[in-house]
Amino acid sequence: MFYIFFKFWRWIILKKLLTKILRFSGLPLLFREVIQRNKVTILLFHDLKIESAEKIFEYLSDNYNLISLNEFIEACKKKDKSKIPKKAAIITLDDGHIANYEILPIVKKYNVPITIFLCAGIINSNRHFWFRHKQLLIPVSALKQKSNKEKITILSKTGFEPEKEFDQPQALTKSQINDMKSFINMQSHTIFHPCLTKCDYAEAKIEIFHSKEILENDYGLIINTLSYPNGDYTDREIALAKEAGYECGITVDYGYNTIYTDLFRLKRICLDDSYDLDNLVVKSSGLWQFFKSKLNKNYFE
Repeated sequence: MFYIFFKFWRWIILKKLLTKILRFSGLPLLFREVIQRNKVTILLFHDLKIESAEKIFEYLSDNYNLISLNEFIEACKKKDKSKIPKKAAIITLDDGHIANYEILPIVKKYNVPITIFLCAGIINSNRHFWFRHKQLLIPVSALKQKSNKEKITILSKTGFEPEKEFDQPQALTKSQINDMKSFINMQSHTIFHPCLTKCDYAEAKIEIFHSKEILENDYGLIINTLSYPNGDYTDREIALAKEAGYECGITVDYGYNTIYTDLFRLKRICLDDSYDLDNLVVKSSGLWQFFKSKLNKNYFE
């Protein structure tokens, strides 16, 4: 046990040291001023809390030109480069975690155009995200490799069901969404956050189609974008999204975007929810994921 604990903290220290070295190497600045200058960088957060959000939004506002997802979609549809500023960045949050409500004052303060992708079957309920269930028999990474039906069967043995109401909510409530929707773009992240590529055709169609219908009919939202849960998608999911009436699909594929990027394969850069300036500078530039894509991924998790 002590050895595992020692290895964990050694890696934490090494990771902090590595991000500090990378930050002051000048490479993040090079990425930002050269590579990102004529690209659109879409950044991904999840369970962002107010204490981190203010510092993160302040840094991003100072170093990038923050634009809305809808601005970018319109520029892509018209193929109009003039609508995209230099070093453009888009902030997105996946899942619709309940703590996202805390960042509303910061969004207003900095006038930050962000998009939150909601799981339509989990918001406004005490249902839980399956990947946050604490009594898993096998790791989340292993569950993601199972078919959706098999995953649900395994989870049911630990007391988890997609429609089970627990004691406390994990996702935003309808009241919170109503408070936020005038200031924050709300879009679809399916119903229950399955890995779509592990769903059969009928399951995938329900998740993609019905989530859009719920969010539009029950919450009065204008839904034009689907964020693929876990970033998993194939041509099947893209075809279903188009058939359902979406205009855009967001992945977690590494890279940057232009007005010529396939709107159903938009790339994103993943960031940590907690604030650490060295980490933020390195990861927002795309440098961390660049190394992760080129080298041993285990060193850059």
